[in-house]
Amino acid sequence: MTDEDPTPDRAVSPFMTEADFRSLHAELRRRASGGAEHRRGALAHLTPARVAAAAAEVRDGRTVSLAAPIETQPGPDDPQPAVYRLTAPTAPETGTPGVHFALDRFAMNVHGDAHSHLDALCHVVFDGELHGGVPESRLAAGAARGITLDLVRDGIVGSGVLLDVPRLRGVSWLEPGDFVTAEELTAAEEAQGLRIGPGDLLLVRVGHRRRRRERGAWDAAHSRAGLHPACMRLLAEREVAVLGSDGNNDAAPSPVAGVPFPVHVLALHALGMHLMDYLDLDELARACAELGRWRFLCAVAPLRLPGATGSPVNPIAVL
Repeated sequence: MTDEDPTPDRAVSPFMTEADFRSLHAELRRRASGGAEHRRGALAHLTPARVAAAAAEVRDGRTVSLAAPIETQPGPDDPQPAVYRLTAPTAPETGTPGVHFALDRFAMNVHGDAHSHLDALCHVVFDGELHGGVPESRLAAGAARGITLDLVRDGIVGSGVLLDVPRLRGVSWLEPGDFVTAEELTAAEEAQGLRIGPGDLLLVRVGHRRRRRERGAWDAAHSRAGLHPACMRLLAEREVAVLGSDGNNDAAPSPVAGVPFPVHVLALHALGMHLMDYLDLDELARACAELGRWRFLCAVAPLRLPGATGSPVNPIAVL
C-alpha cells in the first residue's frame, strides 16, 4: 500500500457540474428508453441466450461467495446493524427429552454501508420520479410493482466479470474519497485480457473490504472510494446488465456538486441497471488471479419481497 495522493492527476476531473451531470443523465435516459423490454431495464441485455452461454464459463467447479457476513454489532459504518436473536429452544425446553426445535429471527436495514445488498430499480428518487418516469407517490401506494424487487424474483444469472482496480494500480486498496475512471476500467480490461460486453454482470473491486479488515471500519457514508459518474457512459455503451462493487459504487464525497450518489442516479434511475453494494470481492480476486481468468458464471438470488426497494444478497461466482 502506498501513501500517494488518493486523487492522482488523471484524464478525468474529479468534479462534475450539476449541469453536466443532468446532461449525462438525459443522454443515458434516452439510450435506455427504447425497446419492448424497457420494463426490465438493463436486464433486457441479459437474454436467455446469454444466460445459457454464461454456463460455459464454469470450468473448475469452484464456488465463491461474494457477500460479507451480516453483522450484529454497531460500528462507524453500521450504526443500525442487523438484529439477531435465538428464539428457541426456550429455557424450559433446554435439556428436556423428546423433539423440539432451534429457532431464530433477524431484522435488518436493507440499505446500509456495511452489509451486501441489491438495489431494486425503485430505490432512487430523482426530481420526484422513479425509474421510467414513475411518480414516487406510486411506490407508497403499492403501484410501482414493475420496478420493485419483484422484477428479479427469478434471480439474475449471467456472465460475471471482475475488474480489479487496486491490482491495476499496484496498491492494496483505493483510499476513501478516490474514484475509478472509465479509462481505468478499460485499462483493467486490457491488463486482465478481457472485454466487458452485453449482458455482463460487472463487478468493480476498489479494495473497500480489505481496507476495512486491515484498518478497521470508518464512516463510509461520508468517505469512500467509488466510480466516477462518467464511467456510466461506458457501461451503457457496452450494454452491461448489472453493476456491483465491494464499496457503494458511488464515491464520497460526491464529485457532482449538488447531487449525492450520482452513480446510483445514473444506474438505477436513468439506465434501469440494478446495483449491488458492499460485496466482498477479495476471495474472488484471489481465485481469479490464481486461475488466470476474470470471467465466470454469476448467480444472484435476492429474497422474494415483492414490493421491496432492495434485498440482502449472497451472489455466488462459479469458476
